[in-house]
Amino acid sequence: MDFQTQAVAARRAAIELATLSRAAKDKALHSMADALAAAEPRLLEANAVDVEAARAAGTPESIVDRLTLTPARIAGMVQGLRDLAALPDPVGDVVRGWKLPNGVSVRQVRVPFGVIGIIYEARPNVTADAAGICLKSGNASLLRGSSSALNSNRVTVQALREGLEAVGVTPDAVNLVEGGRDVTGELMRARGLVDVLIPRGGAGLIQAVVDGSTVPVIETGTGNCHVYVDASADVEQAVAILLNAKTQRPSVCNAAETLLVHRDIADQFLPAALAALRDNGVTVHGDPATAAYADDVVPAGPGEYDAEYLTLDLAAKVVDSIDDALEHIREHTTGHSETIVTGSRKASERFVAEVDAAAVLVNASSRFVDGGEFGFGAEIGISTQKLHARGPMGLTEMTSSKYVVEGEGQVRA
Repeated sequence: MDFQTQAVAARRAAIELATLSRAAKDKALHSMADALAAAEPRLLEANAVDVEAARAAGTPESIVDRLTLTPARIAGMVQGLRDLAALPDPVGDVVRGWKLPNGVSVRQVRVPFGVIGIIYEARPNVTADAAGICLKSGNASLLRGSSSALNSNRVTVQALREGLEAVGVTPDAVNLVEGGRDVTGELMRARGLVDVLIPRGGAGLIQAVVDGSTVPVIETGTGNCHVYVDASADVEQAVAILLNAKTQRPSVCNAAETLLVHRDIADQFLPAALAALRDNGVTVHGDPATAAYADDVVPAGPGEYDAEYLTLDLAAKVVDSIDDALEHIREHTTGHSETIVTGSRKASERFVAEVDAAAVLVNASSRFVDGGEFGFGAEIGISTQKLHARGPMGLTEMTSSKYVVEGEGQVRA
């Protein structure tokens, strides 16, 4: 099927989805989950082909990790669909409402966008997450995964469409967009057929979509996430937060990439932190003040404080004050997630007020910045822009609104 035909079919499907009850959508999500679970052997086989090809092409292991599916990750995809079914349906929610002096009532209600296009790299789990979120929020989806995950995505989408058909919902609600760069270009220029486009991947992909699209874009962002250890921090707590933020899953956008340490706590914190990082296989790229605490600290090169490593590498710097930490973050942040570890209420309040990011964390790991962890079910991505959504994007963020005005024959004077 060519893209134009596919997009028109998705537009027709969106009309059907906009009128589905919550019960019908939840039934469809459970059916999609059942079909995906049944497809696990086929999906693992297809994913093994993708992973083998990626490694043969010299793909970095951080990307291979994102590409790889395991029985546990597939179970997570299946459970994500079921979790979505358990969440409230945002469609039809009244954002606000009032009555005018002349008796006319006005309500602002949540409605689906219609057709959502998603362009993403590797991570075939995004295919199920995105399809499920779009369906629950009443949207048809056009899923443009990367060629590296094509076999995995084909099996996933086939299973999801089978699940929809089994309960009488149009399978054109979920579509896999295949083809070369020309097809990606068609998707980005399909204004009128596609209502919003969401890129999810590396900085290059996101910028290409932002620059080349005539369809409105919700921009997800890269994560140069900082952990700032304040002078009043609890050392044991700070080490635990840093280790989790850096090592729990280093290949994702909410993993820590830069450590900032207040000079007044460096003598207590850095020896313990550097030893713990070393024990967990992390290579620290630091300034001279950091390197003074360990022989294996690699000198930080030009641009490393702007790096999103996505590996077991970490940039580190000692700062003289919270002012210096805030200034460093302002200069280098990608606006994703920024963390302060502190025992000072004044410092935490200042950090929260002055840091411009989608998420600001106080004494907690940046790995919590995730739709699932926030209770949204799966997420479509993490927006680092300020319009239309910011932070993890779940069901509510996949809706727009319209005004419903009701009267009894009133006319404007």
